[in-house]
Amino acid sequence: MASRTSPDNNSRQARIAEMRRAEQSRDRRNKALAITASVAVVAALVGFGAWVMIDKQEQKDAAAAAAKAPVNGEQTWDAKTLGRNHVETPVKYPMNPPVGGDHNPRWMNCNGDVYKNAIPEVNAVHSLEHGAVWVTYNEKAAKGDVDALAGKVAKTPYTLMSPDKEQAGAIMLSAWGKQLTVEKADDPRVAQFFTKYVQGPQTPEPGAACTNGLAEK
Repeated sequence: MASRTSPDNNSRQARIAEMRRAEQSRDRRNKALAITASVAVVAALVGFGAWVMIDKQEQKDAAAAAAKAPVNGEQTWDAKTLGRNHVETPVKYPMNPPVGGDHNPRWMNCNGDVYKNAIPEVNAVHSLEHGAVWVTYNEKAAKGDVDALAGKVAKTPYTLMSPDKEQAGAIMLSAWGKQLTVEKADDPRVAQFFTKYVQGPQTPEPGAACTNGLAEK
């Protein structure tokens, strides 16, 4: 006698088959969504990486351009006329602050050092010989500008900062054979001077130490 399949059994099998089809459909949809999301994440990461590379290159190009461009208003002295002898006696410099000349055998520490008091010129000049930029200011400079410059110097190796009551300008930046006078810390020439002359091409002794020298007492 032939077996018969009950209507309930057929219905149950149909529901199981439908559930399996629905589950397979969900699996395919979830896989498609996962792949789409992964592609989007990868594309975003690639795009971000490309943006970072472009941004870094633009910053590098801007710094290179600033290093090549002349600093408007700077004064320049012929490096060949600036003495470089080590002396233990006082030196009378023709400019204030000095931008070069004979100097003491010990340099002022210039690893982002901010001095609260005036420092010996003969030691600071030695720091310039090592490629440092020396920031000086007098009572004409606003406290906010002094604080801003101190913050910039503190995070910049091969720089130093100190007050100079005798200088003519409110804020003056000096490198070996180079000097710039500004009124405000946010003058764009300040950043340009740093970019151009911190261990710049004017440096007589590039790479020489800016630590283990003379510190403020």
